[in-house]
Parts: sequence; structure tokens; C-alpha cells
Amino acid sequence: MLGPEKSHYAGTVQNVSELARIAESARQLEAVGFDGITTPEAGHDPYLPLMIAAEHTQTVRLGTNIAVSFPRSPMVTAQAAWDLQNYSSGRFALGLGTQVKAHNERRYATPWPGAPGPRMREYILCLQSIFRSFQNPKEPCYFEGEFYQFTLLPTFFNPGPIVHPDIPIYLAVVNKYMARLAGELCQGIRLHPIATFGYTRDVIIPALEEGARSTGRAREQLDLLGAPFLAVGRDEEAVDTAVKGLRQQIAFYASTPAYHPVLRFHGWEDIGLELNRRISDGKINTIASLITDDMLDEWAIVCTCDQFADQVKKKSAGLFDSILLDLPPEVRADQDWMRQMIGLIQS
Repeated sequence: MLGPEKSHYAGTVQNVSELARIAESARQLEAVGFDGITTPEAGHDPYLPLMIAAEHTQTVRLGTNIAVSFPRSPMVTAQAAWDLQNYSSGRFALGLGTQVKAHNERRYATPWPGAPGPRMREYILCLQSIFRSFQNPKEPCYFEGEFYQFTLLPTFFNPGPIVHPDIPIYLAVVNKYMARLAGELCQGIRLHPIATFGYTRDVIIPALEEGARSTGRAREQLDLLGAPFLAVGRDEEAVDTAVKGLRQQIAFYASTPAYHPVLRFHGWEDIGLELNRRISDGKINTIASLITDDMLDEWAIVCTCDQFADQVKKKSAGLFDSILLDLPPEVRADQDWMRQMIGLIQS
């Protein structure tokens, strides 16, 4: 994952991104055996780093995890995705998510004209129409919905056909509606880390299967990409340090009301409300203490490096088809361990 460091969960700003670091990280991640590299939208644009990664890698898959959809029109997203798919020779996957209303309106300065679920359905359908129109300029496939209309594509503005026109769309999923929608229209889902192992098994997967059945597809045709929280270190002391940071990260996410269905599933909704109050009151440095060991076990993989591959396989079994490993820099720096670990997980 080409993403931010974890310090921003305690209220600090993002570091300045550097092209050379992106290129070096992408080369290293491919060299040690990762199947894919993703970029988040966390202070920086998620598409731009993938251009550098595409140039400096040969086989590793590339994707956004995720790009926020609504601040960008379907055409703007389609153009970025089309070019990345072309420049990477077919290695790009488009991961999309909605973000919450407050961030759309107040951070992105974007209108919020209706519920996110129906809008995302139209957004995906519109995107797919645009992709078909790019690939078949003489037979444009237009789309008209309640929220989005695509009814004009002069030849001059059409980027034209590419060798790999089938761009996989992954949808960020936390609730049942989005899981069903992904099963119906998309090639996969990117689970938010806030989705616990139990919530994924009992809520997300049944909804995903329901959506897939509605269009005659099987669950096995979809890629369920899990992203569990991680606290990993060379020894127990390092793990304890990682756990302290992880409690802060989990508490930050769990404070968001949109994620409270996960907490409600486990009977933790009161904790979520208290987390939200503390952050609203500017008490972000007090939130980590509310995340208990039992909660950590439901959300995270916590272990030393020598146990890591076994724990990943144990906790992911029967849930994930793919898994995102957002490893800390001090662990990721050990290229030999990374190569060995990935080989064990893939075996």
C-alpha cells in the first residue's frame, strides 16, 4: 500500500509526498512478491501516485483504495481510470467509495443531493456507459438517471479504444446496501478495516451473495478484499507499541456514525457514541483508552513478525479472497522478511 503514515490519526497533518519515494516503494513492493499495490485518498490524490507506480513496475496490479467518488463526476473518474488502465497495460482496478456527508459538503465542497447508495448505483452505471463509449466511439452508450446524465461525447473528446478496456470496479463496503450493490454491479469489494471479522462473515458476505445472485453471478466470481487492522512488530515490546497506535487508529474510525452499524452488531454502539463526543469536544488524545483487548481481537491481527503469516491465514480463512497488508515502515524495511512472509501467505 502506498499510503500515509499513522501519525495523522492523532491529529497531525500528512507528510509531503515525493516522486522518488513513490517509485522506490512501488519497485520494492513488486520485487518482494506483492500481487497488488493500492493508494488511498488521505490528504493526497489517489490517482497520481499510480502513474509513477505504473512506470516503475511491470506485473503488479494497481488500484485506488479508495478514490472518493462524488467530488468527481463520472466522466472525470472515467478519464483517470481509462488512462491508468492504458498506461499500466491493463493492471489497474478502480476502487470507489462515497465518504460521509459532512466530508463531501464541508471538506470537498461538494453538494449532497440524495442518499449515497442510490447515487453510487447510478454513478457505477454511468461509469460503465462511459467506458463502453470510449471503447466504441461509433456506438456511444449514453446514460440518464436521477443524479447523473451522460448524453454527449464528441469524437474530439473521446480518448478512444484501448487494449484492456475491462476496468474492474471495486466498491468500498461497510453496510449491507453497498455489499449488495457491489455483488450486483462490480467485480469486487474493498472492505473498510472497521468491518470486523465477525461482521464480514455474518453481514457483508450474505449481502454480497444476494447481490451477485440478482444478476446470475456466483460469489466466487467476485473478489472480496479484506483490510484488517494490523499491529505487528519484531518482538513483544514492538507489538505493544504498535497496539497503542492501533487503538488510536481504530478509535478514530469507530467515532464515525456511518460506521456504527458495525459497533451495533457487536453491542459497542455506546462506545462509538462516546468516541464521537470526545472527538467533537477536541479530546482526540483520550479516545484510544476506549478500545478494549476484546475489541482488538475482533478487528485486528496482533502478533510478532514470526507469527504474522500464520495469523493472517488463520484469521482470513473463509472470509477474504485478497488481503491488504498496511504494514508499518520499520517492518516493511526488512525486504527478506517481506519476501518470506508473502511467500508463506500465498502458499
